[in-house]
Amino acid sequence: MEGMPESNRFCQQLAATALRGEQINRDQALRVLTDPELPLLPLLDAALQVRRHHFGLGVRVHILNNVQNGLCPEDCNYCAQSTSSSGAVPVYRMKSDETILEEARRAYDSGAYRYCLVLSGRGPGEERMEHLAALVQRLKATLPMEVCLSAGFIDSGQAARLKQAGLDRYNHNLNTSESRYGTICHTHTYADRVATLDAARSVGLEVCSGLIIGMGEGPEEIVEVALTLNRLDARSIPVNFYVHAPGAALGEQRRLTPEACLRALCLFRFLNPSAEVRAAGGREVNLRSLEALALYPANSLFAEGYLNTGGHGADKTIQMIQDAGFTVERIDEHE
Repeated sequence: MEGMPESNRFCQQLAATALRGEQINRDQALRVLTDPELPLLPLLDAALQVRRHHFGLGVRVHILNNVQNGLCPEDCNYCAQSTSSSGAVPVYRMKSDETILEEARRAYDSGAYRYCLVLSGRGPGEERMEHLAALVQRLKATLPMEVCLSAGFIDSGQAARLKQAGLDRYNHNLNTSESRYGTICHTHTYADRVATLDAARSVGLEVCSGLIIGMGEGPEEIVEVALTLNRLDARSIPVNFYVHAPGAALGEQRRLTPEACLRALCLFRFLNPSAEVRAAGGREVNLRSLEALALYPANSLFAEGYLNTGGHGADKTIQMIQDAGFTVERIDEHE
C-alpha cells in the first residue's frame, strides 16, 4: 500500500481487519460515519471485499407479508400502527392460512430467498403461538424457502415451539441504541427487546435484528447498535432508513443523504462481517439514485414494500441487482 493516500490505506485496513475475523475499534467505526475526508468509493470497495468473501456477489431478496396490521398496544413513536399515531392505517386481524400460503407461493415465484411474516401487537398468546407454529410447519413443507417471523415479544418456551415447527429466523429489531430507547417508546424497554432475542438464540433460532437510522441519533449510537448486534450474534441485520409515516408521533426528521446511508451500511459490514446485512426500509427514498451502491456492503434487499409503505416491485429490484453486476441468490441453489 506504499504510495497510497492515507484514507485509502485506512479503508484497506478496515477490510483486512474484518477479513481476519477481528473487530475494528470504536474510533475507526466513528471515522467511517463522520470523516468527510474519507472518500466514499474506497470505503465501498473495502466493504465489498468483505461482503464478497462471505457471500460472493449473490443478493438475497426478501419479501415481507404484513399478515396483521394495526391493533397494536405499543407506543413506538416512529410507527404508523402505534397507539401514539394519529394516522389512518388499514386495520385487519391475521390473514387466513390459505391467503398467506398463496402469497408465499407468489413470493417464491418472484425470486424470494426468504419469506418474512410480520404481525402487529405486543406478542402472541398460547393459542396464537400454536397457530403460528402450525402455519410455519405448513409453509416449510410446501415451499423450499426460508421463513422468518416477527410477532413481538416471546419467551424461550415459545421460541422452542417455533424452532420445533421449522422456523429459520426470528426477527425483533432493536431499532435504536439503549441510551435513546426511552425517547421513542414508553410501553416497553430496550431490555425487553434484548430478552426476546436472547430467548430466540437460546433454542437455536437465528436472530434477525436491526435498526432505524435517522431518528435523531448520533454516530456514537449507530456504532453502539452495530456492536450490540455483533455481541448478540445477529445473523441478519436489516438497516432501515427513517421515512415519516403520516400520523406517526416522531414526525418529520432531517432527511438522510445517500452518502450517510451508504457509510452506515459499510459500518455494519465491517462490524458484522459474516452477517446478512440488508438495505431495508426507506432505501428507495433515502438512497435515491445511488441505491445500487448499497449492494457493495449489503447482500440482501427487501422487495414489494414494507409494513405501511411501498417499495420497488420484485421485477424492478431484480433488474437493479443484475444491472449492478450482482446475481439473485435462490434458496434452492444451496440444496
